[in-house]
Amino acid sequence: MILSDLALYKLVDGRRCSQRFGFVSDMSWSDRVWVAFALVCFLLGFGYSVYSLATGKFLTPRNTFFAICAGFLFETIYLVVRGQEIGRCPITNRFEVIVFMTWSMVLIYLVIGPAYRLSLMGAFTAPVASALSIVAILMPPADTISARIKVNPWLEAHTSFSMVACGAFALACVAGVMYLFQESQLKTRQPGSIFFRLPPITALSIANSRLLLLGFALLTIGLGTGFLIGARINWVQATWSILVWCVYGGILIARVRHAVAAKWVATLSIVAFSLLLGTFWGIRFISERPSF
Repeated sequence: MILSDLALYKLVDGRRCSQRFGFVSDMSWSDRVWVAFALVCFLLGFGYSVYSLATGKFLTPRNTFFAICAGFLFETIYLVVRGQEIGRCPITNRFEVIVFMTWSMVLIYLVIGPAYRLSLMGAFTAPVASALSIVAILMPPADTISARIKVNPWLEAHTSFSMVACGAFALACVAGVMYLFQESQLKTRQPGSIFFRLPPITALSIANSRLLLLGFALLTIGLGTGFLIGARINWVQATWSILVWCVYGGILIARVRHAVAAKWVATLSIVAFSLLLGTFWGIRFISERPSF
């Protein structure tokens, strides 16, 4: 998914190296408290939306928005605290990767504009954020870094841009789901009351395309900086990353040239992101030895 994936400093020479370079064998469960708080907020936002839709009351979507904001705040606290602890971007294991990707998706959701922010887009974003947070929390404690280490700026840029790109692709997937839902409502000729709460289908199409473009631009920067890291390139990972880049690039080209309908762009954005998540288990982290 990422050209060089992520920097995870592995243990060498057992406990001696662990003590010398500040590694710990297991991530403390206490490190996950802030993420657990964020999960509760995301679930509250999702539950509120489901209740609103199930009862037909359509309570104010601002409550969902504020719940997502609270979850974003808790994840921000975790990332800041963790980043200060290790002196670098906190993307050193899979738990942190998923948290950072969730944070990126919610960040983009919060800044894409009031036209979408206070609509039912939050009802579609909250469950995705909840699912990613649950996956992160259920992961067993992993090897992590407990001390400041030398930072490779190209590696930081590579991982950060690539993860934020994944957040944009995740939100594009959400917009795609909303577009397909709106289209299905239109085809019934008797749209339900939820139809009138969602953004117009043309606005969703534009949002989907712009999010794909944003994610593609960020991923391009991430791939470019990945070649500048200076570490040995894993060409299996590099090939996969370039393949993902080509898939999203192909979707955008087809959209710009009007080769496919907006419905298919929405569908492909869902399929492409599902492909990313489906192969996430295969990510292998770069092994970098600290300098002696």
